[in-house]
Amino acid sequence: MNPFDWKSVLLAKHAQHVVLIHFPIALFIAAVGLDLIGQWSRNKSLLQAAYYNFTLAAAFVFPAVATGLAAWQWQLEGQHLKGVLLYHLVSGVFSGVLILVTWWIHFRAQRRPNSTLPRWRIVLEFIAVLLVGLTGHLGSFLSGVNT
Repeated sequence: MNPFDWKSVLLAKHAQHVVLIHFPIALFIAAVGLDLIGQWSRNKSLLQAAYYNFTLAAAFVFPAVATGLAAWQWQLEGQHLKGVLLYHLVSGVFSGVLILVTWWIHFRAQRRPNSTLPRWRIVLEFIAVLLVGLTGHLGSFLSGVNT
């Protein structure tokens, strides 16, 4: 395959998922880092930056999940999932839900003046980062990176 042939790059059966998935992962992990540092230093600018990263990560969850489901349908023709692929799908869906829940918590706090973020969200963010990492790890086996 020619790396400069845009048609083969854009129409590959699974390439869109592999490319798009890095956006919500990176944005979410960066948002958690900014949120923790902003909370610790009481820096409102860092908390605002974390909110914007959470927002973008939540927005990218939808195309990431959609392209993952499309890759399953195109490449495997919708056959029953098992093994690592099933674990990747389940952990990916839960990761997406946790990213959206985390964004929603921050969104509600942004809409209400003088509201504070609940402290338990930090535990939720850590769990979400671990699950996102597990999902990415399983996905790397599927893409052939770890074989």
